[in-house]
Amino acid sequence: MSNTEDDDFALFQEAVQGVKKLDQDTIIQKPKRETKQKQQQRFSREARDNEFFFSDEFVPHLNEEGPTRYARDDVSKYEVKRLRRGVYVPDVFLDMHGMTQNEAKRELGAMIAHCVKEKIHCASVMHGIGKHILKQKVPLWLAQHPDVMAYHQAPLEFGGDGALLVLLSIPEK
Repeated sequence: MSNTEDDDFALFQEAVQGVKKLDQDTIIQKPKRETKQKQQQRFSREARDNEFFFSDEFVPHLNEEGPTRYARDDVSKYEVKRLRRGVYVPDVFLDMHGMTQNEAKRELGAMIAHCVKEKIHCASVMHGIGKHILKQKVPLWLAQHPDVMAYHQAPLEFGGDGALLVLLSIPEK
């Protein structure tokens, strides 16, 4: 080393004399994933899983006469009558106005998953009338889902011609 470098090093040592090295005391915590975020991810995953049930190719045999209605074979016709009369009051409302068919399928699957998770037995699906696309498709999709017991065109106070009241079976856990 040259003479000037020796002088610089000596000056540096003199300047830092008596200085102690600091211990690293900063605790770095991993960010906690919010439980709400986890619930939202699980909810969207369940919604994607429920889309499986809705096929555009499968067309169930539905009664064409009168208002739109359906009941599984194991469901009493009395339940359909109670839906028609408005005895069942929906706890969840799904408004599909302005949705595409894919958006409507996804939202319908999410609504059914939500109802099953929250143990909600009756929901209202407002498909609207418009060009009759969703009005024709929604009953076909609902008839394919295993948790849908029955549905009927909603009474006037819950949407009339532009809505369906859906009765869901909630599995016991």
